[in-house]
Amino acid sequence: MQKVSVLLFLAWVCFLFYAGISLFTSGFLLTRLELTNHSSCQEPPGPEPLPLGHRGEPGACWMASRFSRVVLVLIDALRFDFAQPQSSHMPGEPSASLPFLGKLSSLQRILEIQPHRGRLYRSQVDPPTTTMQRLKALTTGSLPTFIDAGSNFASHAIVEDNLIKQLTSAGRRVVFMGDDTWKDLFPGAFSQAFFFPSFNVRDLHTVDNGILEHLYPTMDSGEWDVLIAHFLGVDHCGHKHGPHHPEMAKKLSQMDQVIQGLVERLENDTLLVVAGDHGMTMNGDHGGDSELEVSAALFLYSPTALFPSVPPEEPEVVPQVSLVPTLALLLGLPIPFGNIGEVMTELFSGNKDSQPHTSAMAQASALHLNAQQVSRFLHTYSAATQDLQVKELQRLQSLFSKASADYQRLLQSPQGAEAALQAVIAELQQFLRGARAMCIESWAQFSLVRMAGGATLLAAACFFCLLASHWATSQGFPFHSHRLSVAWGLAGTIIYAGLLATAGLKLDPVVLGAVAAVGSLLPFLWKAWAGWGARRPLAALLPIPGPVLLLLLIRWAAFFSDSFVIAEARATPFLLGSLILLLVAQLHWEGQLLPPKLLAIPRLGPSTPAVPPRHNGMHALGLGVGLLLCTRLAGLFHRCPEETPACRSSPWLSPLATMVGGRAKNLWYGACVGALVALLASVRLWLRRYGNLKSPEPPVLFVRWGLPLMALGIAAYWALASGADEAPPRLRALVAGASVVLPRAVAGLAASGLMLLLWRPVTVLVKAGMGAPRTRTVLTPFLGPPTSQADLDYVAPQIYRHMQEVFRGQLERNNSQGPLTVAAYQLGSVYSAAMVTALTLLAFPLLLLHAERVSLVFLLLFLQSFLLLHLLAAGIPITTPGPFTVPWQAVSAWALMATQTFYSTGHQPVFPAIHWHAAFIGFPEGHGSSIWLPAFLVGANTFASHLLFAVGCPLLLLWPFLCESHGPQKRRQTPRNEAETRVRPEEEEEEEPLMEMRLRNAPHHFSAALLQLGLKYLFVLGVQILACALAAFILRRHLMVWKVFAPKFIFEAVGFIVSSVGLLLGIALVMRVDGAVSSWFKQLVLAQQR
Repeated sequence: MQKVSVLLFLAWVCFLFYAGISLFTSGFLLTRLELTNHSSCQEPPGPEPLPLGHRGEPGACWMASRFSRVVLVLIDALRFDFAQPQSSHMPGEPSASLPFLGKLSSLQRILEIQPHRGRLYRSQVDPPTTTMQRLKALTTGSLPTFIDAGSNFASHAIVEDNLIKQLTSAGRRVVFMGDDTWKDLFPGAFSQAFFFPSFNVRDLHTVDNGILEHLYPTMDSGEWDVLIAHFLGVDHCGHKHGPHHPEMAKKLSQMDQVIQGLVERLENDTLLVVAGDHGMTMNGDHGGDSELEVSAALFLYSPTALFPSVPPEEPEVVPQVSLVPTLALLLGLPIPFGNIGEVMTELFSGNKDSQPHTSAMAQASALHLNAQQVSRFLHTYSAATQDLQVKELQRLQSLFSKASADYQRLLQSPQGAEAALQAVIAELQQFLRGARAMCIESWAQFSLVRMAGGATLLAAACFFCLLASHWATSQGFPFHSHRLSVAWGLAGTIIYAGLLATAGLKLDPVVLGAVAAVGSLLPFLWKAWAGWGARRPLAALLPIPGPVLLLLLIRWAAFFSDSFVIAEARATPFLLGSLILLLVAQLHWEGQLLPPKLLAIPRLGPSTPAVPPRHNGMHALGLGVGLLLCTRLAGLFHRCPEETPACRSSPWLSPLATMVGGRAKNLWYGACVGALVALLASVRLWLRRYGNLKSPEPPVLFVRWGLPLMALGIAAYWALASGADEAPPRLRALVAGASVVLPRAVAGLAASGLMLLLWRPVTVLVKAGMGAPRTRTVLTPFLGPPTSQADLDYVAPQIYRHMQEVFRGQLERNNSQGPLTVAAYQLGSVYSAAMVTALTLLAFPLLLLHAERVSLVFLLLFLQSFLLLHLLAAGIPITTPGPFTVPWQAVSAWALMATQTFYSTGHQPVFPAIHWHAAFIGFPEGHGSSIWLPAFLVGANTFASHLLFAVGCPLLLLWPFLCESHGPQKRRQTPRNEAETRVRPEEEEEEEPLMEMRLRNAPHHFSAALLQLGLKYLFVLGVQILACALAAFILRRHLMVWKVFAPKFIFEAVGFIVSSVGLLLGIALVMRVDGAVSSWFKQLVLAQQR
């Protein structure tokens, strides 16, 4: 079995999973159909005439305008309680502990002194609470779907009808300043614009100061009709420091001064709107649907009387999309075509001197126009797609017809009938609210066929991995048949695409990929079963041990409970600890636990004395206790889900820059640097212990000098990042430059080291000299150079053993004693040395993307992996002829450790917990128009644990052979008599074990073991993504589907893709080392022949 074929086979299996994930996603995360229809003044929203008194007036459209100008101040992440009066803080909690309370004092003064001119609302935001989706809602009045959250930083121009388009069509001058997201959403729509980069969440002042530089001069110039200012400082302060930091109080005080300055400059025909696009969590993040995230502030003010009554004691709750039809009618504009919001009727009641009947009629007129527009949209949308529920749509249309008829009767007899008027208002509001509720529910419609097909394909891929992992190490396994199966799949895809093209139907790449996956999988399963599997008993098809299967089933079932998904950060260490105890107990009961020094296969002679059982138990207990201790220590680093308010997140996951107090910061900095040095020293000591640090090869030289330089660069960057705000003004430019250069230099060094490792992966020491053999060696007679790869694979270990026996001591240089000879040292750890070096080169730049104190977690990660590998290696017997296999316990524990590290590095499978700051490591000024690089950096930060454990997965196969010996051990015994000296002259020194070279002694079994390991790891990961898909499918109408199950599925799917790619890279590295070793031996054989 060729090793390249192993890689291709695993890549094909990964494609099966990718096809299933894509098909399921296309049916689960649907996008709403965006209509391109636009409202206009020439086309009324319904067949009924416009309200009396609104036709023929200057500037009138559907309704006469009440204001000619609007100032919209959008304060990003302005949570509702940020704008609450100070007296409204939480009961029993002093306001001093909440620095954000009472900072917008100008709002409180207006509400107290001018109650008829201003009003504060609690704006109810629709999830997802990301800025781009909120801007769409604030301008179109519609609802972005869940999948749109992925385009938060890849905004595209809005094609739906919106307020900005209506303003420009009416000839209004729209001036914008602030967040450059608007530039992508509304290209060329502004008469004047001042855009500032928005993605750098660590920058609190650039955008806000840029706005203030232009805000008041622009307002005083009068060359505008609508002025939009989008401030970002509050949002960035939340991301960087959280809402409870003193910097938040400073930012809110600055916003209060802005509002006060605008109020002083307003004219009577101008409306001031201060709004937050969303809120933020207790940690300062957003993106989900928690109460703090969907609760934003909305404040309206006019220099003239705007409301007929004083504000209520508790602010009214209004949907955020209600602002769109309200502003449109107040400005005399058509309501955007796709709006589903409801007008805020209080703003159409007139001033405090208006008569009740007149106010009610004005409210009814605005509601009727709004209802006509929504009814038209529903009719058009239902004709274009079948998303809306038919029965509910018919009920709503009947309700609207009745309310419209009642309204027309009131227009014909406007006097009296107050009760009828209030009934019409209630009917119209009921229609508008019912239409919005129906749209919210209908736009969560799923394609059940695609979801079921995707889940079925995932289940088939998991089943195939289970069967193939059991078949891989057996003779006669139809390994190469996958090429023919792929050809069948491609043929089926071509035929299917041809049929679709002939019928004139649209080609869907997702469906084509699923067809190719099914077309390639079914023939392979049929041939494998008919040719090999049918001869085996059914029980042999389930090779997973019972206890491991039970743990996998428990973890699989937990994905169906939102509580367990939320508590997965605590459940995973428990399952990992249970598996560790199971491993220790099982190895002890079966008597397989042996100290590593006794795992070497003895030579012919007296048998090795048995180890006392008590020593076995202590060895297992030591490894198990060490693993459990590391697991517990890693659990100290945790981030609490927002659904558990009683939980307190670990303060150690925050950057050092957020700490107040120089002494504590310095101590933590020293601990972080100490962890970094310990990680570097442990890797170097490990390589030195196995002799791989003595080689003059370029990768070894890089480990000696490049890794310390990388560690120095990381430590220097941490020092600059933690004290950047405290740097003297004259050094800030130098600090800023170093903050750019140092991370890029570390990344460049890591890339250089990986390239050197791929170029020269064999890290052995070779010496040449003249000498004669000191011991006798039996070699296979030399029959000329190898004629095939198999000959080379089998003769190489003999040459290696010969060189070890002949040249173990100091080389004697004596030309008269023999021919030129060559000695190679530490070929026995050549595979593991390359893997450990590659993992270290990957870990350093990944560590740089995290907060400084996460270095302690990375140190625990390496220590925990080392202990687990030794515990697993201690119980795996080494058999020279093969087959080689990695037990399911090892693979399951390895996957659980990857999940545990994901949580220990401060991540959660929800969008608000994404570490966006990673996108600016090395790029503090942003990335310009590029979205791939920041996405790559954020993804590397989020899925670092998945990548490291997947790349290091081959160590599960290599480590037992590595533990065959802890280096060359000489056995010098004093002979009891002269006869014994003559009988055992060749045993003066014990030969060094072959260790990993035993794998080359059976190349077919080596390739089969790599394939089996990859299939087992893909199965464990595939079961997890299958469980998440089934949970989302079965619980698609669950209350927590978009809050828990959908994000979990997305994170699990992306994590599977990252892990599968990492697994292929890790196995490819082993193959590269194996190829380099083969080339090395081949050159040696040819050199000896000459």
